[in-house]
Amino acid sequence: MLASTAIAQDVPARAGTLAVMESGKLPPKDVDKVDVAKKLANPFANMISAPLQYQFSRGAGLNQAGTEQSLLFQPVAPFDVGGGDMFIVRPILSAVREVSVQGANGQVYSGYGISGVTLESFYAPDTKSSWIWGIGPFAQSPSGNSGKFGSQQTGAGVAAVVLNRHGPWTYGLMGYQSWNVGGNPAFGTQNNLFGQPFVAYTTKDAWTFGANMQAQYNYDAHGTVNPLYVGVSKVEVIGGVPISFGGRPRLLRHFFNARPSLRLGW
Repeated sequence: MLASTAIAQDVPARAGTLAVMESGKLPPKDVDKVDVAKKLANPFANMISAPLQYQFSRGAGLNQAGTEQSLLFQPVAPFDVGGGDMFIVRPILSAVREVSVQGANGQVYSGYGISGVTLESFYAPDTKSSWIWGIGPFAQSPSGNSGKFGSQQTGAGVAAVVLNRHGPWTYGLMGYQSWNVGGNPAFGTQNNLFGQPFVAYTTKDAWTFGANMQAQYNYDAHGTVNPLYVGVSKVEVIGGVPISFGGRPRLLRHFFNARPSLRLGW
């Protein structure tokens, strides 16, 4: 189960937050909640956002008796590079806590740590249509010294996305290819292929219903992880600032010849 909150600042990338601060003016209070909800469903929207996501999972570990909690901070910052083209940066930081999780060696572990830092970036040209695409560098840091929360390797590669905005619908496919560029492979490698198809529908009341599957294949483990999420969110304006609240259960969780892992992403 995931619960998320996103604070959005609907400021064009060219103007930026600095221009708003210098002018001494705050965003207008008559915020279009439906427009904000649609932009939050679109990873390429010209809007600064700061999503905060809490995730709780049961059945972790080999004996499925453990629990896992994580808190993700994944801000999105667009930069106007001229001519309507944008460069989008999406860093992702996750803190994880595990309780009574049985590892491959049979030992039971409880503790907390950082699950590495992921950096996704996309150059998105102005297509002058409802279709958008983007591509850019991808990087992921090691998860720390324990190896309990992911690979201890550094990953680098390329990320890409293509999506369409059609009325209340937003749908598309995000993905990345990463390769190991150094580090200890004992707790998994960064040689991964990831794909995330997604679809979202936004109502006239600023409710958004969405679904996505986060499929990841590791070339060294020859295994696939493919959880399916279905969720709902709602945009409200508090003090003139649009805030989105939402939740989504994980309906499907399969591991094929691979150790359980936590996927961090959109």
